[in-house]
Amino acid sequence: MSNIFRILAFAKPYRISFSILSVLIVISALLGIASSIVTKFIIDELQKNIVSGNGSIVHVVELFILMFAFSFSSTVIDSLSERLGDYTTGRMGKYLTEVFYRKIFTLSQSYFDGTMSGKIVHQLNRGIISLQDFFRAVANFIFPAVVQSIFIFIVLAYFNWPLAVLSFLIFPVYIGISNYSTKRWAVYQKKRNKIDDIQYGRIQEVLSNMKLVKSYMNQKREWELVSRKQSESLAIFDEQSKTYHILNFFRNFALEIVLTVIGVVLFLQAFHGIITLGVLVMALQLLNQLRRPLFAASFILERIQQAEAGGKEFFEILDLSSTEVWDRHERAKRIESAEIVFHQVSFAYEGGETVLNKVNLTIGGSEKVALVGHSGAGKTTLVNLILRLYEPSKGYLLLNGRKYTSIPHGEIRDQIALVFQESELFSTTVFENVAYGDMDAKEQNVKKVLELANAWDFVSKLKKGMHEEIGERGIKLSGGQKQRIQIARAILKDAPIVILDEATSSLDAESEKLVQDALEKLMRNRLVIIIAHRFSTIQNANKIVVVEKGTISEIGTPGKLAGKKGLYQQLLNYQIEGNKKLLKQYELA
Repeated sequence: MSNIFRILAFAKPYRISFSILSVLIVISALLGIASSIVTKFIIDELQKNIVSGNGSIVHVVELFILMFAFSFSSTVIDSLSERLGDYTTGRMGKYLTEVFYRKIFTLSQSYFDGTMSGKIVHQLNRGIISLQDFFRAVANFIFPAVVQSIFIFIVLAYFNWPLAVLSFLIFPVYIGISNYSTKRWAVYQKKRNKIDDIQYGRIQEVLSNMKLVKSYMNQKREWELVSRKQSESLAIFDEQSKTYHILNFFRNFALEIVLTVIGVVLFLQAFHGIITLGVLVMALQLLNQLRRPLFAASFILERIQQAEAGGKEFFEILDLSSTEVWDRHERAKRIESAEIVFHQVSFAYEGGETVLNKVNLTIGGSEKVALVGHSGAGKTTLVNLILRLYEPSKGYLLLNGRKYTSIPHGEIRDQIALVFQESELFSTTVFENVAYGDMDAKEQNVKKVLELANAWDFVSKLKKGMHEEIGERGIKLSGGQKQRIQIARAILKDAPIVILDEATSSLDAESEKLVQDALEKLMRNRLVIIIAHRFSTIQNANKIVVVEKGTISEIGTPGKLAGKKGLYQQLLNYQIEGNKKLLKQYELA
């Protein structure tokens, strides 16, 4: 039950709504019981008339009118309380989602590196739904059932306290079995949740990589994987269901035995004149009303178990260490001439080997810096540290003389624009994708940067122009078109630092030329950092930084390093030899 108290704490912003709801529920419960008490007086009046002929039909009519008024009022209040309950829990769901989503933005990049996005989304959905269902059950079911039960016992005790005690004995038996049943259910459910997280995470990955799946004809394999996980989950569900229904049978059987015994006792008391027929009918009505909270016991306990399980995952994420603060209201002032310094920087991913080791590097002004080296040498890690997606294991970075640790993440990233190797685009319009670099941008500004990025020519031909939706990750556009949209976004941001992550890889010659022309406009008067494997990508670089096995092995101009024995010269020769072979093959040299 540890998480339940934390869950209930989330209701504090809505305590006024819950207070009003509580009052309505108490009034409704009182009215429901009052109707049963009025029935008692109606039956007693009837018995009085049968026995002595002194019954009053006027009094009976008045009692029926009163009972109708109680029933009508109860119906109105129930409707109001259920609507208020839905209103409040709906907003609780919104609040919980916002809390979770806000937390996600503060987590370190390493969390996302080790967790499938599909799993995160599934855990979010399951957690929010289970917590929201719990609040809805509390508002519309649990609290009303508890209040109603208390009032029923008070009334029964007033008229016949042994009967109240006997009725109360139903609860520990019924709830005890229900509690055991729901705990067993939760054990099975945890196993199913693990399987479901895997399969739904995989489904999302498949949807994101549908071209790959179809190209390698692995549809059947992926279908069989999900089908196998579904079978595993179904087998657990079958055991879960069987256990539940066996226990449910014994629970309901025990309830019927106790209610039958109580009914016999009531009949014998009425038969011997210990209680009146009115008390008998009232007691039977109240006992029938007790069925509602009793039958609700399994539902209530199930919601508590679901809230515990969903809350566990929810709070596990909320309890993770936040590494960033992002919700600020204005962008940082633009740095006119940026300088970045690495001082004795070392870095290792969680549970992994050292990727960078004692790196010292200074870059700044309007330098065009190319990071060159074999795959896995540490080039991307250097960029991730510049973006402050990770923190160094040792050493520190400076931005214009200020330590990174003293600068908010957002202030650093406000100074940086990126063009990724992968097309990082949303499924919305061209305008919204470009304006992601400046959410206050006007249409004329977006059009201008599209022109600068050599993108307006094809954008203007789209059916809706810049307001055309481009599909998930820009699927409706070619590779070169997607890159130019990214470049337009970077130009619009107008940051003093630009990072190009293999921005022209996998493009045909014509597209690459258009992209290169756009990049030249983007790179003017900025510090540019280029991650490159192909040397055509770094033709505009004036400083080469060679990264080798996590260290900086060479730094210099392209011309200087080309004439110096080292990794840069070696990589350059590989490409030159490759180009010579290509020219020879086509008899061009």
